[in-house]
Amino acid sequence: MDVKSISKGKRVLVLEGYCKQCLPFIRGFKELGCEVSVLCGSRLDCGYASRLPDHKILGTCDLHKPEESEKYIVELVKTGNYDLVFPAFEFSARILSHRKEELSKFAIIYVNDQDVFDRANDKNEVMRVCMEKGLPCPHTLFGVLKPEDVSEMGLAYPIIIKPRKSYGGRGFHAFDNEEELKEYVAEHGIDLSDYVVQERIPADRIGLACNVFVDRNGDQKSCFSYVCRHMYPEVGGTSTLNALYDRPDVAETCAKLVKEMNLRGVVGIDVMIDSRDDIGKVIEINVRPSHAIAIGFKSGFNLCQQILEDAYNLPVTKFDDVRTDFCMRIGQTDMLWFLTSPNRFKKSPRRMGYKKVYEQMFFWDDPLPWFAFLLEGLLGMKKTMKEKKQ
Repeated sequence: MDVKSISKGKRVLVLEGYCKQCLPFIRGFKELGCEVSVLCGSRLDCGYASRLPDHKILGTCDLHKPEESEKYIVELVKTGNYDLVFPAFEFSARILSHRKEELSKFAIIYVNDQDVFDRANDKNEVMRVCMEKGLPCPHTLFGVLKPEDVSEMGLAYPIIIKPRKSYGGRGFHAFDNEEELKEYVAEHGIDLSDYVVQERIPADRIGLACNVFVDRNGDQKSCFSYVCRHMYPEVGGTSTLNALYDRPDVAETCAKLVKEMNLRGVVGIDVMIDSRDDIGKVIEINVRPSHAIAIGFKSGFNLCQQILEDAYNLPVTKFDDVRTDFCMRIGQTDMLWFLTSPNRFKKSPRRMGYKKVYEQMFFWDDPLPWFAFLLEGLLGMKKTMKEKKQ
């Protein structure tokens, strides 16, 4: 039995229609013959704007309303209207992992178990595993309670701090000396034990995201990395233009880490290539697809096929071809990068050698998500930037 025969008519619920990485999964499940529903919180969500889903659900799935969202998602799954539930972002992945045993009576809940998810979602724990197992990562301190501890524990400035559990660059801050850190801690009243405290990789580093797929047996079935050529904001922001990047050493590091963390399914790992030694160093794990996962689909990595094969106990197809001749951009935010970056002309796709540039969110057969994402981004930009600076 092949995947197309088993997937035809399968009712798949994709959560978090507001995030752009839901789009390639909606398309991928549809192409395999599934009946796809998407949960959205607004008519401006890119998942709602898409013409591809069979069913668009306007409900509660909001990062700022965790309790309401959990209640809505749980009740939605308990309707029994879905065969498989797939989270596109860690917000809903956390909800599903924490309620997995209960909800598995109604559908296949395609997430990691709660203990595995929570461990991988703690950035300090990921750094601890890396350091214990000899996997490259920034020098990280554990048990920091006050600014003075940084120097006393042997970490030289500049440093960065970020919340142990966060997303999208929120809460990331860099400090050049102890006085700056003291001022920030006092002004915001933060508890450093809730933060990752680690060395700052030099600004000329290269940012990568590595995506690993591990099946139910713990076997790696695909792995690809993309390089973040443009980021907005350039410090602590998210990528706006990406290209596949062939670094076998990074793939090996990430594969070992995923195995050590006992993760399954689609896993994204943020890595930085340190310019001082050209080593790819693990920054954090995202227990869900990376936000530019579409570039993997474009290159031929059919993650939807792997998910269905894995969920329904079929042999999982292995994909390993890597194309490096094209790049993909999120045009709306890449324009912001262009307007603000002093490297706007030095780092153009043509100068970097890419033959083709594709829009990550625009398809001629499904154009509206591009415009919905633009409008929603403009309306929410002030709020989002405020969150990133906190």
